Amino acid sequence: MEDLSKYEGDFFLFLEGGFVAINQANEDAAVKLFNACKLLQPKNLLITVGMGYLHLHKLELKHACQCFQGVLQEDPNNDIAQALLAITLSFTPDKIAKGEKILTELVKTSSDKQVKNVANVALDFIDNFVKKPGPAGPSTPTNTKS
Repeated sequence: MEDLSKYEGDFFLFLEGGFVAINQANEDAAVKLFNACKLLQPKNLLITVGMGYLHLHKLELKHACQCFQGVLQEDPNNDIAQALLAITLSFTPDKIAKGEKILTELVKTSSDKQVKNVANVALDFIDNFVKKPGPAGPSTPTNTKS
């Protein structure tokens, strides 16, 4: 195998490219870019955050939670993983309160201004769309059979 050290400086380009590919709904490219990152820095937790973000975009909530929880086992103070885990939990009907609690705590304790902003936006979204009854929020299924 060729010496990959000459590509070490490109790690963050590949990583960012993976996130861009996710936002463009290009799963194949995202996975390939994250795999390239694994070759360069196999222990970098941002790769796992990226894979969790991919699962979140696909609404594979269980897999997304597993990725973010794995990152938090290695780095319990990873605010990005905490925020994305909380957002993922907020899309899970029986875990909305847990997601809100994490987001509220991040707003209070995170030193990262962007993480605080994401947490505030997520909390607003939960209040306005997830918890709100009606067409845009949760509702109790009704029996339509007579």
